[in-house]
Amino acid sequence: MKFILLVHHDETAFETFSEEKKRSLLSDSIGLCHQLDTQGQYVHASPVHPAASATLVRVRDGKPIVTDGPFIETREQMAGYFLIDAKDREEAVAIAARVPGATIGTVEVRPVREVEGLP
Repeated sequence: MKFILLVHHDETAFETFSEEKKRSLLSDSIGLCHQLDTQGQYVHASPVHPAASATLVRVRDGKPIVTDGPFIETREQMAGYFLIDAKDREEAVAIAARVPGATIGTVEVRPVREVEGLP
């Protein structure tokens, strides 16, 4: 079963970290990806650019409404994700606890729906 682990943290606080700490978090995340890959659980992972680079698209009355970010006022913003294979929710939660971003923010664990007919 696939799960997405959405990593959230406070971007403003993250920017105050030393370059060494940022590199360490990235290195630890890459290491986790390699561990998961060895166990056949890695599907994909990546950090995302800051919320200010986001674009929100809504369609109302058939017309797209495009808003450049940041568009949500919240203390934590999505920082990246891991897409994994896990046997169940408990295993996914255990993997989420190993995500380095969990030490500075929150990791949201959500099962991914399998949709027939997708490539």
